[in-house]
Order: sequence, then structure tokens, then C-alpha cells
Amino acid sequence: MQLLASEGINLPTEVVERGIDAYMLHMDVGSVRIRTPSEEKRIAGVFRGNGPRGSERALRVGFDRYLLDLAASSGAQVVRSLVTRVGWHEDRPEIEHGGGKRACYDLVALAAGVNSQLLQNGCDAAPGYSFPGTLTTFISEFHLGQAAIQASLGDAMHIFLLDLPRLEFAALIPKGDYVTLCVLGHDVDEKLVDAFLAAPEVKRCFPDSKVPELVCHCFPRLNVRPPAQPYADRLVWIGDCGVARLYKDGIGSAYRMAKAAARTAAFHGVSAQDFEAHYAPTCKAMNWDNTLARLVFMSTTAIQKLRPLRRGVLRMTATEQANREQFHHMSSVLWDVFTGSAPYQDVLVRSCHPGFIASLAWNLVAGNVAALAGKPYGNGS
Repeated sequence: MQLLASEGINLPTEVVERGIDAYMLHMDVGSVRIRTPSEEKRIAGVFRGNGPRGSERALRVGFDRYLLDLAASSGAQVVRSLVTRVGWHEDRPEIEHGGGKRACYDLVALAAGVNSQLLQNGCDAAPGYSFPGTLTTFISEFHLGQAAIQASLGDAMHIFLLDLPRLEFAALIPKGDYVTLCVLGHDVDEKLVDAFLAAPEVKRCFPDSKVPELVCHCFPRLNVRPPAQPYADRLVWIGDCGVARLYKDGIGSAYRMAKAAARTAAFHGVSAQDFEAHYAPTCKAMNWDNTLARLVFMSTTAIQKLRPLRRGVLRMTATEQANREQFHHMSSVLWDVFTGSAPYQDVLVRSCHPGFIASLAWNLVAGNVAALAGKPYGNGS
């Protein structure tokens, strides 16, 4: 929320479903609550679209709709029509939409996302464009009501690092009367989702430890490998169809890349050479950060797979959270891994700090000795 505010974007109450002021990390060895660092870096829970199926949205505004209206209030002309094809007419890109209507533009920014058929079937303007590498995810909604959500989940996002085959990451996010479930992994399917929902660590997050019926669900794809060249003459790809941060803040990535593309177009030009000189460096910087992100997520995978390491991480985090005066090495790293609030390079550098390594080593020993002695940590499990 602070990052948006620094750009002059202040989210109104009708957009924010719930303010998130903490993360709850769940593992088989216990759970620990991680507060926002220095009471900053707060997170807003929002719905990107119109909300879950059957939800009442009369008094609410989706996040994407709010941003679109904000752009329109600044002078953008919004044409509410489905784009079916992007081609060329003479020397300019041509957009076809709404029953065969066509219009030419000096520059076209494609921000269609990787789940759009336009990129695969309707983009004739750049035959050399390579579709991004993708990963299938699972998104669903549960209806609990605000009172039940406050009692069971509170104002925290619940993160799960469980040793389940193919599971990379999972989270429960409270939003108004609903709870959003996000599951990332390899070849995510209903079998993996069922195994996750059957885990006792997950069941405990719901009233009476019973997982309710899904209101709606989908298996969208996520950008995990960018196209070789997300730009061409008079064309630029933004967001998930271009370069995006690995597993994180697609809207934030799109915003940063859009700013870089806009600077290029406004101050230099719209040719492929202009984008190569002034837009590509931002793409390469984000791609490099994503390379480092893979190292970071290798570490989280190790935590999932190694119980002794999970005990050390749990003890180190719980000790930091119990002492506000202590420097929060592990807590700050975990917060930024979960939220994407900091570049992955910064996360990796902090993970290599001597203080981080020394504290983790000590807590690995102490946590596992305590476990052998039968002493609980975290939530006591």
C-alpha cells in the first residue's frame, strides 16, 4: 500500500477488502506469526475482478476497475470492446475488435496476460514473438463471512510450507466475506489441491477444522519464463505476456515495465531499436532478479523437504518475533519472500549476512535439541 501511495495511488475503502498486517507461517513443526516489519509494508487484500461467483458487489469496486477508471480520469479513452486481432496496416499496427471494427495506432502496448487467446491466435503483428513459459496455478474462493474469518484467520495472510509432492507454495488470504486460496506448484491439479486441503495444518485454519465448499475455482497460468524479446517496431508487451517478477506482484511488475516503456516512447521513440536501447535494460534487470529468485525459492524448497531445517527456521523466527529489540534477520527475509516487497537480490544478500547465518546455525541446533527433548515451539505442535 505504501508503494502505491508513493506513486500517488491511494486505494479507497470500497476497493480494499481487508488490510493485512501480518503473515502466519504454517509448517508441520509449528506455526509462527510474522508482523509487518517496523509496522510498515502493509498489504491490501483486493479482488482483481468482480469478486467470487455469487458475491454482492454493489458497494465494491474491483482493483483493476479502479485502476482503469483512474487512467480514464487522467485522460485515457477507454473502449469497452474485445480485441480479437493485432495486425498491420501499411506501416502501423492495427487492432481489430468488436465485430470487425479496426483502428490503427502509432504504438500498441499488449497487456493481455498469459491466459488470453489473443497472444496465441490473434497477434499477427509480431510473428517472431515467443509465448512466455508458464506454470499452472490454482485459485479458489471460500465463503465464511467476516465474523468467522476474523475468528479463524484474523487480519493475517496464512502461508504454508508443507512437504507435499509438487507443492511449491500455498496461501490463504482473507478478503471481506471470502477467503482466497492460492496454490503454486508443478503440474497443479485437483489431486494436489485435495492433498493440500486434507493437511491438518490447513484444516486448523477453518472453523471447527472443516474445509468449506469452494464457491468458485480456476487453474490460471503464471509467467515463469519471459519471451525472448518483448518488443518490436511500434509494439511492446507489458505484464505477464512480457517480463514479470517470478511468482510475485504481477500488477506491480506491469506498472514498472509500463513506466519504462512509456519513458522510451515519450523521450526516444517507438522503434525496436529504441526499445532495445531504453526498455530492454529494465527487462534484463528484472530477468536477472528472477534468476536470483530461483535460488531463493530453492531455499524455501529445502525448508519444505528437511524437517530439521524447518525446526531451525521456526525457532529463529519465533525468537525474533518475541523480541522486538532484536534484529529480525529471518523474519524480514521471509516477509519479503512472501510479499515481493524487496528485490530478490536484496533478499539473497541479506540471507548471506554473517548475522543471519550464525543465528540460523544456532537455532538449527537449539531447535532440534528442543524437539528431541519434547519441548514445543511456535504453536506448540
